[in-house]
Amino acid sequence: MIYQHDLRLIRIKEVLAICGMSRSSIYDAIKKGEFPAPVKLRGRSSAWIWSEVIQWAEGCIKASRR
Repeated sequence: MIYQHDLRLIRIKEVLAICGMSRSSIYDAIKKGEFPAPVKLRGRSSAWIWSEVIQWAEGCIKASRR
């Protein structure tokens, strides 16, 4: 089931806070297909889907605890 908050869009500052990575590291990971790509909004604006970023973070946590 998809809840409304799962589709919430977040900006880069919140992505940085969740992931603890630098801006350039996030964009490098996107290019490598290792991090969710942003959704293009108007003009040059971008945002990420909250649930995709959280899912990525949960995957990192699981991988580090194996």
